[in-house]
Amino acid sequence: MGQYIPSSEKEQKEMLLTLGLNSQEDLFESIPHEVKLKDLNIPKGISELEVREKIEEISRENKVFKSIFRGAGAYNHYIPSIVKTVASKEEFLTAYTPYQAEISQGILQSIFEYQTMICELTGMDVSNASVYDGATAAAEAVAMCNERKRKKALVSSAIHPHVMQTIATYCEGNDTELIVIKEKDGKTDIDLLASLLDDSVSCVYIQQPNFNGLFEDATSVAQLTHNKGAKLIMGCNPIALAIMKTPFECGADIAVGEGQPLGMSLSFGGPYLGFMASTKDMLRKLPGRIVGETVDKNGKRAFVLTLQAREQHIRREKAISNICSNQALCALTAAVYMAAMGPDGMKEVATQCISKAKYLADELCKIEGIKLKYQGGFFNEFITECIIDPDVLLEKLKKHNILGGYPVKNGILWCATEMNSKRQIDDMVSIVREVMKK
Repeated sequence: MGQYIPSSEKEQKEMLLTLGLNSQEDLFESIPHEVKLKDLNIPKGISELEVREKIEEISRENKVFKSIFRGAGAYNHYIPSIVKTVASKEEFLTAYTPYQAEISQGILQSIFEYQTMICELTGMDVSNASVYDGATAAAEAVAMCNERKRKKALVSSAIHPHVMQTIATYCEGNDTELIVIKEKDGKTDIDLLASLLDDSVSCVYIQQPNFNGLFEDATSVAQLTHNKGAKLIMGCNPIALAIMKTPFECGADIAVGEGQPLGMSLSFGGPYLGFMASTKDMLRKLPGRIVGETVDKNGKRAFVLTLQAREQHIRREKAISNICSNQALCALTAAVYMAAMGPDGMKEVATQCISKAKYLADELCKIEGIKLKYQGGFFNEFITECIIDPDVLLEKLKKHNILGGYPVKNGILWCATEMNSKRQIDDMVSIVREVMKK
C-alpha cells in the first residue's frame, strides 16, 4: 500500500502567502458559488494500519468462486507467474508518460513490442499503443471511419450490449447516425445488411465471435461492405485470433477488441485494455499513441513516439478523437503474456477453449429441458434454452460455489476456458441435471 503525506498546515499557509491569498477558498474564487460542493462530511483521517484493516474487512465480502462458467466479455484464463512478475517491476509500475525518448527507451520498447504482437495476432499493418477498454476501442474505430458525406454506421445487434451502448454514445456526440442490423438465427442478418448499405454508410461493425458465441460470415460481410465503399470493423476475442482467420484475412479494415484475456485477471471489472489495429490506409486516423522504431545519432536501434503531434494537440477543431493516452501497464502485461505463451501456447489455449466449450454444450444438451438456442460453429461460448427460470438454476449453482453462465433473454450464455477441467464440467452438469429433475 502506497503512502501519501499531504503538506502540513504550516506549509499550506506559506504557499497561500506566496500566492498573496488568505485562504484556500480564495483559490477557487473564480468558480461560481452555486456549483461548488458544500458540506462534504468527509470523516477524519485515520492511520495506515486502520485503513488497511478497513479495506481488508471490505474485501472479505468479495465472493471468489471455485469454478467459473461465465464470460460475456471478461474471461477466466490462466496467467503464467512471469506475467505479473515482470509487470510489477518498479520501472514499469511507476513509469510516467514517455515524452522524453532519451530516458524512456524501456517503456517505449515495451509498447513497440506490444504493437508488433497485436499486428501479428490481427494480421493488420499497424497498431496503436492501446486505449482504455474494448468498448472504447470499438467506438473510436467507428469515429475513425466518418467522412463528410458518410455519416452512417451500421452495427450488428449480435455484439456485446455494453459495446453497443458505448458506440451509441460516441455516435451521438459525433453526429453519426447509428443503424442496428438485426440478427437472424443468432448472427448478423446479411440480407438485411445488403439492403441497408448505401453511399452514405461509413462503416459496418461486427463481433467475431459474436455475443451469442457464434462465428460470423465475416468474409461475406467484408465483400458487401467494400462494394459500397465503406469500411469493415471487426471486434475480436484475442484468444480466438490464435486459431481463427485473422481480421485482415477476412477483409477487415480495422480490428479492435478487449485485451483482458491477454494476461489480465478478472479483478472485479478492471483495469482492462482496448487494442486497436488497422491497415496502412487507416494509419493516420488511429487515435492515441503509436510508438515507432528508428535509430539514434550513433546508428543504434531506438524508439520514439510517432504521429503523436496530431489533431488532438495542434488542430483540436479537426480532431476525430480526444484520446492521447494509453493503458501502458496493461499493454505491457498483454505483451508479456503473449511472449510467455508464444504462438503454440496461444493456440493451445484457444484449442482447449473451443474443445471444452463443445464438451460442455454436448453434456448440457443431454439433460431433458435444455437445448442449444442457435445452431452453428462457436468458440468458447454458447447459449442454451431451458424450461426453468435461468435465475433459479444459476442460484442453485452459486450455492455450490460455482458461477454459472450469464443470464440472457430466455436462456443462459455459458462459457468454458482452459481453466475448466473435465471434472469441473461434469460436476457442474450433474448439479444442473438434479435441478432440472425437480
